[in-house]
Amino acid sequence: MLNKVTTLALAAVVTLAGCSGTSKTGGQTAGGGGTASKRSRDQFESRRDPGITPETRFAAGQLAEEHGALSRAAHQYENALKLDPNHLKSLYRLGVVYAGQKKYPDAIEVWKRYVRASKEAPEAFSNLGFCYELAGHPQDAEAAYLKGIRRDARNQPCRVNYGLMLVRLGRVGEGKMQLQAVLQPAEVHYNVGSVYEALGRREQAKSEYRQALSLDPALADAQTRLAELDGSGRPTTQPAETGITKTE
Repeated sequence: MLNKVTTLALAAVVTLAGCSGTSKTGGQTAGGGGTASKRSRDQFESRRDPGITPETRFAAGQLAEEHGALSRAAHQYENALKLDPNHLKSLYRLGVVYAGQKKYPDAIEVWKRYVRASKEAPEAFSNLGFCYELAGHPQDAEAAYLKGIRRDARNQPCRVNYGLMLVRLGRVGEGKMQLQAVLQPAEVHYNVGSVYEALGRREQAKSEYRQALSLDPALADAQTRLAELDGSGRPTTQPAETGITKTE
């Protein structure tokens, strides 16, 4: 999910002064020395050069992502982190890009750095846990989620990601308990139904959507999903899945 980016352009301007000049008193300097001349300004003014900053690299990475050039984007974020190892936005996007490229060991290391740079923000542990889950390491994912929850027992990304993972693992009761800590009852059933739908367990998904609607008849997403499953037999939209959450 990319934000619209404004690209940054660096412009270098060379200003050339005039050639030699003389004083009004016979072409001599005030001190009576030789002919005065202005030194040609043939160098860039350093104070006007903004230089390459982490934000510049980050913007270039965002632009590359918008064009689907993930490798180039990763390179820009890596360069931003060489300038500032704790640049949160670059750490975040690099973690997302590596995960998108299925470079999970690299992504996990970036998310660990993100945890440290964010001073162990709960959302950072949620992102680390989600990446562990993508990499097929549910035990490590669970440990990360629990660390985030210990930091903030009401943190929604940690609770929801953890709960959805538990449902996917078949630990449905535990998963619902995690979801219930931060969601309304109808939302709990809806999210569990989304997991079942993603797993191809259509009847269980429909049952959860019906329970969600019995608790909240205005829950439009549940209405849509249930209609799709009862109608064409195939959902026209991909089941929603909570994942990486931004922290800055």
